[in-house]
Amino acid sequence: MITNLSSQHSVLNEWVREIRDISVQNDRMRFRRNMERIGEISAYEISKLLPYREVTIQTPMGEAPCLELEAQPILATILRAGLPLHEGLLNFFDRADCAFIAAYRKHHRDGSFEIEQNYMTCPDISGRPLIIADPMLATGSSLVLAIETLLENGKPSQIHVVTAIACTVGIEYVKRRFPQVHVWAGDIDDELTAKGYIVPGLGDAGDLSYGNKRQS
Repeated sequence: MITNLSSQHSVLNEWVREIRDISVQNDRMRFRRNMERIGEISAYEISKLLPYREVTIQTPMGEAPCLELEAQPILATILRAGLPLHEGLLNFFDRADCAFIAAYRKHHRDGSFEIEQNYMTCPDISGRPLIIADPMLATGSSLVLAIETLLENGKPSQIHVVTAIACTVGIEYVKRRFPQVHVWAGDIDDELTAKGYIVPGLGDAGDLSYGNKRQS
């Protein structure tokens, strides 16, 4: 239930290298596009695990048996950093419904932090696959809170988490709370700092995509 996409040795390894590389990160458009590409690859891999049904369609020359998804997924993301990854998922699941959550770390002077979540919009997810885009799975705290909030809108048939870089600490925390979750990571790092940042990681995905934010 944990897939490290970098272990498959594909062109995705190039995109992961570029989003990590400080000599490439100053190109915001390329950073966003690489995030989007990771979302696209993840969507394709996830699509292999979704249920399909047989349908018959009419072509100009006759009828053809085909397959279609039994249920379109719900694509959720955590604002703002998750938007490029979410767009990649939406490029492939273009008939999906979407959910959005606003959450951020509220830091304290002693170095600790708590997750503040102040906005969520979501359709009914009952019986449908839920795919959550979260570019950095560090401690797992914001993701667990997001999943808990999303599940107030129904019980999904599957839960997938797509992340560009994950930390083993965060993955283990999420799996303890939600064993059924399948994590798809562009790459997985083992180290987490005392302030909850992944090492070597890539930095702040939101800032790299959209510019530095004012600290409060």
